Amino acid sequence: MNEVIVAFTKYLKDVRGYSDHTVTAYEKDIIDFVQFFQEFTGGVPFLQDLSRADTTCFRAYLANRGRRGLSHKSTARALSSVRGFFKFLSREYGLINDSIGLISSPKVPRKLSKAIEPVDVENMRGAIHEIDSENPWLAARDWALVLLLFGCGLRISEALSLRNIDVSGRPEILRIMGKGGKERLVPVLPIVWDAIDKYVNLRPFGNDANDKLFRSVRGLPMSPRMAEKVIERLRHYLQLPDYVTPHALRHTFATALLAGGADLRSLQELLGHVSLSTTQLYTRVNMAEIGDIYAHAHPRAGE
Repeated sequence: MNEVIVAFTKYLKDVRGYSDHTVTAYEKDIIDFVQFFQEFTGGVPFLQDLSRADTTCFRAYLANRGRRGLSHKSTARALSSVRGFFKFLSREYGLINDSIGLISSPKVPRKLSKAIEPVDVENMRGAIHEIDSENPWLAARDWALVLLLFGCGLRISEALSLRNIDVSGRPEILRIMGKGGKERLVPVLPIVWDAIDKYVNLRPFGNDANDKLFRSVRGLPMSPRMAEKVIERLRHYLQLPDYVTPHALRHTFATALLAGGADLRSLQELLGHVSLSTTQLYTRVNMAEIGDIYAHAHPRAGE
C-alpha cells in the first residue's frame, strides 16, 4: 500500500504540478483514511480491498473524523483527497469503487474576508520607516513587499518567488507562476516599480540575476513566515484588527477592483483563481458592504 501512496504523490507532483505543501496534505489525508480502513475492517488492507469500501465505510470515516474534533473544512478536504486517490487507482490500477461517488462532502461555511481600509495601507508606509529606522534597506524591502501584495494582488508565495531577472527593466507586465504551475500576467503600477527600484538600490546583497528578489537580514531568500511577521509588526504598531494579514492585502486589491467596475472573469485571471466560484466570493463581500450601507443610510431601513 505504501508503494501505491508514493506513486500517487509522485503523480500529483509530476503530472498535476501540485506544490510540495499540497502534495503533503494529500498524502496525510490518504494515510489517515488507510489507517481508518484498517481499523474498520480489522486487518491490514491490500490494494484490492479498497474496492470493497462501501458507503457505510466512508460515512463511518467522516463520523470518525468528527469524533476526533476535526473541522468540517478539514474533513471536506480529506474526502476530496480520498476521491482523487480512488480516481488514480481506477486509472492506474483498474480498481473500481463506485461508492465514493455517493458520499457528499460536509457543508463548509464560506467566510467573507475583510478588506483593509486604504488609509491603513497608506499608514503602513510611515510605520515601516519608524520600525526599520536604523535599516533603510529593510524599510524599503517591507514597503515594496506590501505594495506588491496590495498593488498586484499577489499571493505571498508568488511575491517571494520573484527573482531579480523577473523585475529587471521594469516590465509593464509580470509573469507570475501561481498554484498548480499556472502562469498568469499581472500589470504593475509605476508606484510599485518605484518601491521595488528603491529597495533594489539599497539592498546590500542578493544582486545576481537569478537571486530571489526579497532577502532576509542575513542575505538569505525571505521566507513566508518572515513576510507574515512584517505584517504582524505593522498590525501591532498601528493597532489594526487581527484580520490584517498578507492575504488581506491581496483581498483588498480584489475588492477595490471589483468596486471599480472590474468584471469577474478579468478579476479571476488577475488573481489566478482556477475556479470562478472562488472569485465570486468577492461579489458576496461587495454585496455585504452595499447591504450595510443600505441598512445605515436608507431613510426607511429602520421601518
